[in-house]
Amino acid sequence: MLLGVWPLAAQEEQEQMLQFQKLARVYRYLTGLYVDDVEMKPVVEGAIRGMLEELDPHSAYLDAEEMKGVRESFEGEFSGIGVEFNILRDTVIVVNTIAGGPAERVGVRANDRIVRIDTLSAVGMTRTEVPKYLRGKTGTKVEIDVVRHGTPGLLHFVIVRDKIPLNTVDAAYRIGDGIGYIKVNRFGHTTMEEFSKGYRELGRPEKLILDLRGNGGGLLEQAIGMAGFFLPRGATIVSTEGRAVPSSSFRAQSNGEDLRGQLVVLIDESSASASEIVAGAIQDWDRGVIVGRPSFGKGLVQRQIGLPDGSAVRITVARYHTPSGRVIQRPYEKGKRREYYLDHLRRYDDAVRDSLDAGAPAFRTLRTGRTVYGGGGIRPDVVIAADTTGYSDYYAELIRRGIVAEFVNDWLDRTRDSLAGCYPAFEEFDSGFEPDQALLSQLSELAAKRGVAFDEAGFNRSESLMRTQLKALAAQRLFGTGAYFRVTNPRLSPAYRRAVEILEAWDQQGKPILEPKK
Repeated sequence: MLLGVWPLAAQEEQEQMLQFQKLARVYRYLTGLYVDDVEMKPVVEGAIRGMLEELDPHSAYLDAEEMKGVRESFEGEFSGIGVEFNILRDTVIVVNTIAGGPAERVGVRANDRIVRIDTLSAVGMTRTEVPKYLRGKTGTKVEIDVVRHGTPGLLHFVIVRDKIPLNTVDAAYRIGDGIGYIKVNRFGHTTMEEFSKGYRELGRPEKLILDLRGNGGGLLEQAIGMAGFFLPRGATIVSTEGRAVPSSSFRAQSNGEDLRGQLVVLIDESSASASEIVAGAIQDWDRGVIVGRPSFGKGLVQRQIGLPDGSAVRITVARYHTPSGRVIQRPYEKGKRREYYLDHLRRYDDAVRDSLDAGAPAFRTLRTGRTVYGGGGIRPDVVIAADTTGYSDYYAELIRRGIVAEFVNDWLDRTRDSLAGCYPAFEEFDSGFEPDQALLSQLSELAAKRGVAFDEAGFNRSESLMRTQLKALAAQRLFGTGAYFRVTNPRLSPAYRRAVEILEAWDQQGKPILEPKK
């Protein structure tokens, strides 16, 4: 039989060599014969992207600049001045300063308009250009001019760049006396350090909501660490299988810090990859209740291979499986990326979701043997439909055109100090401040000036939503990112409210979900 295999293997190898030679020849013909001089870098990069697009939806090429951003997002820090910014009407606006960062130390404030960076005008800079000039080596200086509401002339600041943390935990707070809430936006190098710190600062709550909604994934080892936080030593967290790489299994290396607390994990259609590994392991071990909407279904293991010019390719080498054996990756056809992403949106139609559940393969959880379903992604134990009651085309247009963001900046320019004086703590702000009708009217007036005609029906439909969003954005500017979620979660998120209900009545609502159906 071996004698029969060798000719086939040799044939395949010869075919692969012919294809490689064809590619090399086309490169030589372009550089040697083409009518004009050819800059080959974009041609080659286009060819690489084209090859990868014929494969699965997640294999990709990243150029050197993209790789720089990727490294910073995962490493958990970069060197810069420490501001969050937005671009409104060609102007760089400081949304927030990082607490203790270089910009805050010299007196830069939220809502300052940066009009010059060193010798360059910042007016008209794009969102991708600004970091190129504000970031730099630790210890180097950058000078900025800002315009501040109520202050005549320009304010000039000389800022010494320093290490700036990129936080992956957006919020960690207590709900009443017994429930903790932690929101993780992605899995970077510092995620478990941040998460553990937040958990301990909350007093190691016996009931916890882990919010992974909108979390697109990140580093595998951090996902394993988070799942292991809740699981006993030796528990399988995820396994992989592929054609050219050995199968492997990842287990909790020690007992988790929280083995017995009551746990709800929130996911939605944007929870992907590492988020799905965590949610899948929690569900398969019956460790907590999964609440929300079905996750994205990105379960392909990718190997990132660096190239000499600082660029890289991400090549899919295997698939992830949850502890019960479910494949996380949802089905796809090679080369059909557009269809793949359209199908992702289609899956959240109620009728389509019901049909997917009906045809999905059934699996058994590992502790109680209850039924969970495969077929791609993680299906929640408690499915909560998206709440769209407050959305209207009118309000969506205000968001898309940046009118809400512009209004909040102008409004807080005028009132930030008075709001901070009236409400020095978040709790006082949350209970005491509500945007009034006059404020909403001012928003509509600005929208009309920017070309969005007043729509009474849309305004009435979205009025409550607009009040909450204005309050949340003000809270974010006054008290930090976590305050935004403290305002919006209880008012705008049915999944969050359901999670609180489950934890408040665990024996009646949570515990029965994790037991096998009789």
